[in-house]
Amino acid sequence: MLLLIDIGEEISKRRKTVGLTQAELAKMARVSRSTLDALENGRMGELGYMKVNNILISLGLEFNLQVAASKRPTLDDLMLENERLFTASTVSKQR
Repeated sequence: MLLLIDIGEEISKRRKTVGLTQAELAKMARVSRSTLDALENGRMGELGYMKVNNILISLGLEFNLQVAASKRPTLDDLMLENERLFTASTVSKQR
C-alpha cells in the first residue's frame, strides 16, 4: 500500500530531478507552497485526491491503479506454510 508519506518523497525527488523549486511546483499545481512542503516532508496527514493529482500532473507523473501484486496472508495461510516448512525440515533430518 502506498502511503501519503511515500508519495511525498517521490514528489520531492521528481521535483528536484526536473529542477523546480517548491514555489514553482506549488504555483503550477495550484496548491500552497506550505502544503507542498508538508507533503514532501511527511507532515501531511491527509490531502485530497485532486491536489495530489494536480501535483503529479505538473511533474509529468500519474496515479496507476493495478491489482495488488500480493495479498497479506491470513492466519490459515501462515499456519499452512509453517506446517509445510516443519514437515520439510523433519523429512530432511530423517535422511
